[in-house]
Amino acid sequence: MNRTLAAVPPVAIRTVHRDIRPNDGPGPTAPPASTNVVLIGPPGAGKGTQAARLARALGVPTISTGDMLRRAVQSGSAIGLAVKAVMERGELIDDAMMTEIVAARLREGDTQSGFVLDGFPRTVDQAIALDGLLERRGDLIAVELAVPDSAILRRLTQRRVCERCGRNADPGTPVESTAGRPAHPMACACGGVLQQRSDDTEAVIRERLRTYERATRPLVDFYRQRRALRAVDGTQAPDLVTAQIASAIDVVFDHAAS
Repeated sequence: MNRTLAAVPPVAIRTVHRDIRPNDGPGPTAPPASTNVVLIGPPGAGKGTQAARLARALGVPTISTGDMLRRAVQSGSAIGLAVKAVMERGELIDDAMMTEIVAARLREGDTQSGFVLDGFPRTVDQAIALDGLLERRGDLIAVELAVPDSAILRRLTQRRVCERCGRNADPGTPVESTAGRPAHPMACACGGVLQQRSDDTEAVIRERLRTYERATRPLVDFYRQRRALRAVDGTQAPDLVTAQIASAIDVVFDHAAS
């Protein structure tokens, strides 16, 4: 039976949890299958924004590997310094390290009903590793946010994030005054200053896009071949993108329950 979850208005997301019972008679009902969503797309495609919206709607946590890596960098630890060097070159963290970070997060209790993954998997090898982590945890849908490189460059060179909490500024936040001089620093709701990320320069962005095409683009074919992929135009207004992702999730999980 479908049930409507508390969604971010005006979007309603329905998910289907299957009642799994043994075929040889009555007995205890197995735990319901979880709702597992992976967002795929180039840097700046809006994965973070959509992951947060979907997680609230589905009542599951967002797992953002970018946030976890940035916290490591801010900690100043040895691994954090190594991660910082890789991120500033626009390269990817190696598969083994990323898989272990995600595996540890998936062992936490709040993920048992599902999750929205932002930033993992980024390679086919990571996707295969995720299969192992999700054994007996329900179906998975991968949603690709498709955005052209020109739009990515424009978004990321203008993006501002909070130096304290890491939250992205709302789209349209001014980055220059009308006189062409830098605007006064704007504050986040937490009180931190909004500033440009060190890896949001054009040279680094172009390298990140090349890395995405080489290492992450094959994920699209990987999930398409498994019939677990839905593509959404990420250049649309955020509300419309969220609505289309919601529809894709409904279709996949309704079909799985039929």
